[in-house]
Amino acid sequence: MSIPPTPTAREEPPSAASSIPAPPTAVYEVRTLRTDAEHEEAAALVQDRQRWLTLQGLPVPAQADIPAQFRKPQTRSAGLFEDGKLLACMIPEHTPDLGWGKGPCLFLRSVHTLPDQSDGITRLITLWASDFAARLDLPVVRAETLARHALEAEPLAALLRRFTDIGWDVCGSGPGRDGDRVARLELHAERRPGLSALLSCQVHVPRPTSDDRSNT
Repeated sequence: MSIPPTPTAREEPPSAASSIPAPPTAVYEVRTLRTDAEHEEAAALVQDRQRWLTLQGLPVPAQADIPAQFRKPQTRSAGLFEDGKLLACMIPEHTPDLGWGKGPCLFLRSVHTLPDQSDGITRLITLWASDFAARLDLPVVRAETLARHALEAEPLAALLRRFTDIGWDVCGSGPGRDGDRVARLELHAERRPGLSALLSCQVHVPRPTSDDRSNT
């Protein structure tokens, strides 16, 4: 039996596509909560945050069961994750008329972060929300934080200063979406093309809603 000759054809060089390194995976992810377990995890985070706020002398909602909101799949809440760990949760809404501020907005309802880690997490949420609103062709992001006393009174004043330091404007106070008195916050929308390298977004596109509190 003869041995076939060794092939002499040149090996094809690797294609250009195969030589391009894969893009790095984003460290953080904002996405719609998908499972019952994630909804329960968000509700537990809210409860932990509310206990922490009470210890810091800051108010917690009196008129709405916020953990229950996050347990409902129909609420379409979202979470900020780092390697699968939930850092914050919120309810993004496209609101044509919030009752304060002019025009439609991306409204971040019931934003809660892990206790003792709020500043860095809030910066990430701010960057994401500004970019997400711009991609939805919405001019501003709005949010609310509880304000039982004057905005100049501590410790609320210190909290509001941290918001303004990262780009939010304080737009006075008044009744909030969930019935409590709140400080009103507004952030300009801005496209941030480089953000995807740090933070990926898999959030449902919120449908325009009216000021309907029936889902609270």
